[in-house]
Amino acid sequence: MTKPRREEPSDDASAPERSPGGHTRRPRYSGKNPRRYHEKYKELNPDRYASDVQRVLDAGKTPAGMHRPIMVDEVLRLLAPTPGAVAVDATLGGGGHARAILEQIRPRGRLIGLDVDPYELPRTEARLRVAGFGPDVFVARRSNFAGLPQALAQEAVQGADMILADLGVSSMQLDNPDRGFTYKESGPLDMRMNPTRGEPASHLVARLSEEKLARLLEEHADEPRARLIAFVLKAQPVTTTGELSRRVRSGIVAADSRIAREDVEASIRRTCQALRIAVNDEFSALDAFLRNLPSCLAPRGRVVILTFHSGEDRRVKKALDAGRREGVYADISGEVVRASAVEVRANPRASAAKLRWAVRDA
Repeated sequence: MTKPRREEPSDDASAPERSPGGHTRRPRYSGKNPRRYHEKYKELNPDRYASDVQRVLDAGKTPAGMHRPIMVDEVLRLLAPTPGAVAVDATLGGGGHARAILEQIRPRGRLIGLDVDPYELPRTEARLRVAGFGPDVFVARRSNFAGLPQALAQEAVQGADMILADLGVSSMQLDNPDRGFTYKESGPLDMRMNPTRGEPASHLVARLSEEKLARLLEEHADEPRARLIAFVLKAQPVTTTGELSRRVRSGIVAADSRIAREDVEASIRRTCQALRIAVNDEFSALDAFLRNLPSCLAPRGRVVILTFHSGEDRRVKKALDAGRREGVYADISGEVVRASAVEVRANPRASAAKLRWAVRDA
């Protein structure tokens, strides 16, 4: 009897197949395990493949499209949520921090969640609704953290008992190549948190002069090779994250063939960081948030802010220090709080996080 021929896996995972029976098969991928984001169908469906997702988590990795909240225990300890409190998660993301806070402020408590991403906000809201947090307990609003005063006014809240701002980009955005945040898998060079507004990163690079692009890389990411990178990016149009990483990598190596690979990768990461900050006007939004923060807190209200790069942390530290000197804050963090070694091993993305906190005066 002749055995049926085994089909070789295809490199094209762009479209589902139909079997002779008429049902839709998942796209095939080459190799033993899926490597591309859209091929990771199990990780992208955690409700259906919970055990497979858990194996990824146990290996110290973040499943595709899943955001793991950072320093949850530290955030709860410093915010000190109690039943009946009014809380704000100014950067809702995947809702991990919000859910932990909601559990602590029941009954009678309320949480207002803000997020500018029009794709992820409704998904997170739906997950929290399924978890049992109705509109009387949890309200989601599409806004970045600069819109905090308006969000509180819309909810008739004069001052929140606690405010959390996790300034990191969520894994849902970082992992998905269609959003243009990652260079590990090529996608459109976009990087907009809200893809319906503003200009994508490709347009920004094309519009800026070489000198202004170099200055942006220096100011937004402390990039030491800013002028070289600006030169190679302006040589011809860049429309994808793959083109950007190849151009930066080849330009740096051509200038110094002995450079360490990790130094090249760091420059690519910093370049992406600088463009993302500029496209989303993140520093202006953060400055507005810090300026309005004291008036958004109730007396003795608490704030926790998580930052992920030096530009953010410098702004937060400076604002909290100034508030303490002026008597706006009764207490602030002396040193940054970092994720534990255990958490970093389980979630390497936590390694860059810096936590600062403050308590409003009475």
